[in-house]
Amino acid sequence: MKKVLVINTGGTIAMSVDEAEGVKPLDDEAVTKILPHLHQLAEVKMMNYVNLPSPHMTPAVMNQLRQLIEQETAAHEYDGVVVTHGTDTLEETAYFLDLTLSLTLPVVVTGAMRSSNELGADGPVNLISAVRTAIDPASAGKGVLVVFNDEIHAARHVTKTHTSNVATFQSPQYGPIGTISKKHVHYHHAPLDREHYTIAHANANIPLCKAVAGMDPRWLQFLLDDAIDGVVIEALGLGNLPPAIVPVLAQLIAKGTPIVMVSRCFNGQVQDVYDYEGGGKKLKQLGVIFSNGLNGQKARLKLMVALQTTNDFKQLQEMFEH
Repeated sequence: MKKVLVINTGGTIAMSVDEAEGVKPLDDEAVTKILPHLHQLAEVKMMNYVNLPSPHMTPAVMNQLRQLIEQETAAHEYDGVVVTHGTDTLEETAYFLDLTLSLTLPVVVTGAMRSSNELGADGPVNLISAVRTAIDPASAGKGVLVVFNDEIHAARHVTKTHTSNVATFQSPQYGPIGTISKKHVHYHHAPLDREHYTIAHANANIPLCKAVAGMDPRWLQFLLDDAIDGVVIEALGLGNLPPAIVPVLAQLIAKGTPIVMVSRCFNGQVQDVYDYEGGGKKLKQLGVIFSNGLNGQKARLKLMVALQTTNDFKQLQEMFEH
């Protein structure tokens, strides 16, 4: 039989409802209860790595998870790796692993929207689907995958779109790259390019700010006062900002602080088109780095990773165009 490493990191898939009807990480065995079903598919090694609600996840823990996967796959032969994770930050961990793992074998991230004791709990079927995806030869070389609700998504594009629906994970503009039926794993397209960055840590201080109408530059004053490594800003529309905050951004750039801009829209990408004060064209001339379709939380992780390769603005712009 094929061999799969399943690493549990916590989240709703490993939670139960207590007597006060609060959902908590109480059930350490919630995932291992599914093992008999998994053993029908593959030889599974289960590792309970951490048991964290996903809002407790940090880039440092993501990096430790990356190191664990590299160590385990170097020491043992596996056909695939599955990571169970809380859904709130699942897309961030999946994308971080996609950027920093150089493996060609499938790495699949999954979780649950309903705790293990709820009727219709989706954790067991998601985990079974994830293992099926991980052992399928067609899953190799496609980067880190997210499996949820019988769909396979690329880590770069997937995002959580609903607070409670089991179909929460979607890939705006692109859709899933594959689906899972009762008998087969089907792929209908795949990412054309893959990125890989060698890193030593994940502790850069990079705030994420969101643009709104009538922003006061005082809201961003802390960016000048604190020791930050970079900034990601979710801009309006095609990549435009209220003119009042541009002087703060200019001061940051003059200090050598990279500013990466994404759109707060969940479809499309920023472009240097509008040539008015605060418009994308002038921001590009100022030195703002334009991202190629990433959302804010993923652009933050990419900047964190990319800064370990270079802090040159031109090189960073080329990386973010990839």
